[in-house]
Amino acid sequence: MTGTTGPFGINDDGGPRLSLAGLTRVPAAYRPAIDPRQRRVRIVHLGIGAFHRAHQAYYTEESGDWGSCGVTQRSPRVAQQLAPQDCLYTLLVRDSEDASPRVIGAVREVLYGGGDPAAVAARIADPEVSIVSLTVSEKGYRYDPATRRLRLTDQEIAADLAGRPPRTVIGQLTAGLAARAATGAAPVTVVCCDNLPANGPTVRGLVLDYAHAWAARHPGGARPGALPDWIGAQVAFPATMVDRIAPATTDADLADVAALLGMRDLAAVVTEPFTQWVIEDSFAGPRPAWERAGAQLVPDVEPYEKVKLRMLNGTHSAVAYLGGLAGYEFIAGAVADDVLAGYAQLLMTADIAPTLTAPPDMDLGEYAAQVLRRFGNTALRYRCAQVAMDGSQKLPYRLRDTIADRLAAGATPVRATLAFAAWMRHVWTQRADDGRPFPVDDPMADVFRARLAEAGVDGESVSAGQAGRVAGALLGISAVFGELAESAVFRELVTEQLSRLARDGARRTAAALLAEA
Repeated sequence: MTGTTGPFGINDDGGPRLSLAGLTRVPAAYRPAIDPRQRRVRIVHLGIGAFHRAHQAYYTEESGDWGSCGVTQRSPRVAQQLAPQDCLYTLLVRDSEDASPRVIGAVREVLYGGGDPAAVAARIADPEVSIVSLTVSEKGYRYDPATRRLRLTDQEIAADLAGRPPRTVIGQLTAGLAARAATGAAPVTVVCCDNLPANGPTVRGLVLDYAHAWAARHPGGARPGALPDWIGAQVAFPATMVDRIAPATTDADLADVAALLGMRDLAAVVTEPFTQWVIEDSFAGPRPAWERAGAQLVPDVEPYEKVKLRMLNGTHSAVAYLGGLAGYEFIAGAVADDVLAGYAQLLMTADIAPTLTAPPDMDLGEYAAQVLRRFGNTALRYRCAQVAMDGSQKLPYRLRDTIADRLAAGATPVRATLAFAAWMRHVWTQRADDGRPFPVDDPMADVFRARLAEAGVDGESVSAGQAGRVAGALLGISAVFGELAESAVFRELVTEQLSRLARDGARRTAAALLAEA
């Protein structure tokens, strides 16, 4: 009999599929911590992608009988993978040649928010729910990174505010909080798990922006300040810092899971052994005992957040752009190159570390070494192109602030500036030094193209002489560069680095920088 093609291109009728009924067939060491049927849904999570399943759901799995309802935002694909498996999935931890599976049972329901927004709002309003968490990536918040305000003119936000069933994450979250306020449910905590600076307070501001705008556009309801006042009094938004690498799952990963479990799992996710979650200890009501799984509950997340955003995420982006330009497909391949690994090490120690005050329990030198070890995990096939996505949303926090701080201290941050120049080179040509495609995937891609066209440059004729025009065109994007674009030192430095990249290529440019150190 001919099989059907599953979501990852594998045969979808090749044996029993992971399910509650089939859990006894899974080796005991790989089964969930407790019987998933004992869990009560007390968490709603918006954005149930691979990272959430590798990170927060893992912590919930280890923390008692709490369960979650996961909401997939952009497409029904994850819901279609999880629902036939009773929401069970395998977390496959890979380290070099070792692979350790664990079936996770913490997710008990899954909804497609785009198909049934009312169900999402109703779930958030459920009095049993006391946590709403989010992982939707930086661009999912549809906000201006420079002002940290919601883009009310964004087409999708405007459509939500006009009265359609909300499809944006801020629209869905605010609708759920409004439904909760209307039913008189208990206070709730919103836990953002995305890489936004001061992510909890930032999301609080976006929700309040939306709530005020909604009241202004629909004056026939309750008094204009009713919902914002309720949110201010009844909803907590603790800051968090999250860290775990979770690359896209491949067919080979699914085959390994099937061999280890003796059952197929089309929703499996892959991750590394390392995991960290730091949470501001400020909740409006009950929470899982996440500390049982190693979460750190602290009074101030900011020092941890700053180290992680700048040292790990900033270096990740730098390696992605330079590695992609140098022709490497995977991050691990890029850091196996002595030149690029040396550049990454120097970036962290010479440009990033001086801008940081480490938390009491952290040594920045050891942290930098750990970052490179994690990037070099060959079992995690994390593509440079995947890390390079959405640079306009990521770089302001990952690299721009580091450069600004070093300039303010009178230093010349040549390594961090090279990373920004590599991003410019990527945006400009969308191909590697050897001509292979290295396409841009960014919500501001149309803006990039328009500015480069106005400057009279294209990606077909690359020369060092064009670097000034390219840099000038892109530096005018305030959402990316902000006040940094006004620095004559930075403008000269990034133009010089971009010229070098156009003339010599990424690897030779990085090697020259190392020789000059």
